[in-house]
Amino acid sequence: MTRAAGVSRVESDAEPAGRAEAAGRRAEKSAAAFRTISEVADELDVPQHVLRFWETKFTQVKPLKRGGGRRYYRPEDVDLLRLIRGLLYDDGYTIKGVQRLMREGGLKPRSDSLVAKPAEPAAPQLDLEFPAPLDAKRRKAIKAAIDELSEMRRRLASFLR
Repeated sequence: MTRAAGVSRVESDAEPAGRAEAAGRRAEKSAAAFRTISEVADELDVPQHVLRFWETKFTQVKPLKRGGGRRYYRPEDVDLLRLIRGLLYDDGYTIKGVQRLMREGGLKPRSDSLVAKPAEPAAPQLDLEFPAPLDAKRRKAIKAAIDELSEMRRRLASFLR
């Protein structure tokens, strides 16, 4: 009986050391290495079921699935999930908002990480060095617009008082 208790104690003492070694190995994993769902969930600080849910909402996330359905995430998948997490949790986007950004191609990679950048319409090119001369008709239209805006501003100010 005493011997069994001693063996049990030795095994329980060996467990934490084994876990520490496993944690050390995880920290030393190459940046290009594939990650399990538990590793990605720990890294992104989200539950595993959230990652599975995101796979259904964002078809761009496609982990490899091995026997028994075990998922292995590529580094690109982890980067994309990190971006999605940041948009949803930090920037306040909705899932539909992130989907729209992805669909419109508004997610732009940067050298240090992926960053969301909404697609901007191309600004019209104006030649500011040589502006077109204003004829009387254009001046009258601009003056009318300014007068209308001034009247709206006056009405709004009186309404808010």
